[in-house]
Amino acid sequence: MADPTTPFDLVILGAGSGGYACALRARQLGLTVALVEEAEVGGTCLHRGCIPTKAMLHAAEVAEASRHGAGMGLRTSFEGVDVPALHAYKDKVVGQLHKGLVGLVTQSGTDVVPGRGRLVDATTVEVEGRRVTGRTVVLATGSQARTLPGVELGPRVMTSDGVLRIEEIPERVAVLGGGVIGSELASVFAGLGSRVTIVEALDRLVAGEEPAISKVLERSFKKRGITTRTGARVASVEAGADTVVVRLEEGDPLEVELVVVAVGRGPRTQDLGLEEVGVRTERGFVPTDERLRTDVEGVRAVGDLVPGLQLAHRGFAHGIFVAEDVAGLEPAPVVDVQIPRVTYCDPEIASVGLTSAQAQAAGHEVASSTYPLGGNGRSIIRGTSGSITVVREVDGPVLGVHMIGAGVSELVGEAQLMVGWEAHPEEVASLVHAHPTQGEALGEAAMLAAGRPLHAHA
Repeated sequence: MADPTTPFDLVILGAGSGGYACALRARQLGLTVALVEEAEVGGTCLHRGCIPTKAMLHAAEVAEASRHGAGMGLRTSFEGVDVPALHAYKDKVVGQLHKGLVGLVTQSGTDVVPGRGRLVDATTVEVEGRRVTGRTVVLATGSQARTLPGVELGPRVMTSDGVLRIEEIPERVAVLGGGVIGSELASVFAGLGSRVTIVEALDRLVAGEEPAISKVLERSFKKRGITTRTGARVASVEAGADTVVVRLEEGDPLEVELVVVAVGRGPRTQDLGLEEVGVRTERGFVPTDERLRTDVEGVRAVGDLVPGLQLAHRGFAHGIFVAEDVAGLEPAPVVDVQIPRVTYCDPEIASVGLTSAQAQAAGHEVASSTYPLGGNGRSIIRGTSGSITVVREVDGPVLGVHMIGAGVSELVGEAQLMVGWEAHPEEVASLVHAHPTQGEALGEAAMLAAGRPLHAHA
């Protein structure tokens, strides 16, 4: 490590998506960087979030496909899960990515400071008794799984963190929360053979998406044997030696072998010295201006700490932005509405931009059109249902794209370009999409929004 008495250009607390991206970009720009991390470089996303959960989701999709091979003339069957081998597969993926990331950080010349950091003042961070100073301090400590009041975690009641270490696949699972995390974990357990019930307090699953997407998801989940109980509030969770009873404020209780609490994530701002230094927080989050500056001069915040979308790629973009801003490049701010959102359940959900309701609330005159994937050859081959909805300003640009179906996460990049570059559907409709691909469906959706569809009724 460099001489701690010499200020770094950046001292970054947290080496997750936002922190390491900030460090790597800053080093590219010639800035000196100290990256403080109490656990592993890569943070929650790499070790306890995005990557390991998606590895388990992929395994669950393979398991699901093996049960339905007969429909394609294949003699396949599902004989069960080798749980230790499943974890070995997941851990191998994480380990490979971690090794590569550590190599990148090391080669960049970033000074990695192991230990928990705490602000002493606006330019000084104390780490395990040592003090590291920087001209700019970046808060990038991320988030942690929330729990419900009165619900005690244990061997049969766990958050997403516990799922990644589960020792057996339970027969019956209750997932408390029907948002992004809950829908993904319900997909994991259903694919691996559990009978799953989702309990959601709101009146529909994935309530931040277009209502039509929620309906398609609930129908698809029902076909997969996943039960959905919306508008249901949890009164208590009582864990025994072998089962757990979930009592609801209304309706029959649930008796299961495992309860997964998936009610969102909260910011990790405890005991960072923020109050003492004067960094304002709201419900634990760190409010910033559009340039990610806190109320304290020289202190920035990125990622899940900042109110808004809690997505690894948002934190990644925030980190790059701060590095470039500190270096004087004057980058354009990161705008949440232009960030793609994906729920990796089966079927997948991918969206970017405004929903119809959000666009109308913002004062836009809105036209919305939906193209069903039932008209897309590749989707029929893959056996998926779903749709693509394009929300546009009347006679104006695309304001939002909302998709559900197998593989739609791979289409959201083009959808982001449509929204971010304020493309008109007529412009997108003139582009040629390869056949047969699901990307064609996005082109057809644009053609429908432009009023000249070929494979759908206007």
